[in-house]
Amino acid sequence: MALVLQSGPASEPVSVEEAKGYLRIDGNSEDALVSSLILTSRLHVEAALGVALITQDWRLVLDHWPRSGAVRLPLRPLQSVNAVRVFDADGGHATVDPARYVVDTAGTPARLIATVAGWPKPTRAGNGIEIDLTAGYGGALEDVPEPIRQALLLLVAHWYEHRDPIEIGSDGVAIPASVSRLLKPYRMVRV
Repeated sequence: MALVLQSGPASEPVSVEEAKGYLRIDGNSEDALVSSLILTSRLHVEAALGVALITQDWRLVLDHWPRSGAVRLPLRPLQSVNAVRVFDADGGHATVDPARYVVDTAGTPARLIATVAGWPKPTRAGNGIEIDLTAGYGGALEDVPEPIRQALLLLVAHWYEHRDPIEIGSDGVAIPASVSRLLKPYRMVRV
């Protein structure tokens, strides 16, 4: 299984101006650094939570269908499943009719479930199935829950203050516990 970004967010969940205000930075000399820290913080939070904060398009690639007939969609919150394709051994593909599946967004993670007809079988040895999906809280920074935005600002501030390079594998400066506490309600709980 592979998850491939098709188109990233149109904006970040925190603006450069908002972060500069939080950091008490005047002027524009550090705009590039602040922008980079916002991007890095978003990617860190998205990876930690398994979420897309701002609307993004992704492709989930599978070798074969799960035996249960239900495909767990690893990004949340799911907005839509845009296309499902099955590939043959020659590289051709067929788009699966949406009537052959349902999208279950009630659970976490969301699932793509085959109807009674079942899934068409791919004949390509690897990566025989592609599922295009859209995930994210919405297209604007205001759509992202406020506690997550606050955690992003705290993380930007942390990395702004701790710019020293660290050696890979060494103990670095720990991420503030307040960031983890703000993000805790958004973590996926496994039962």
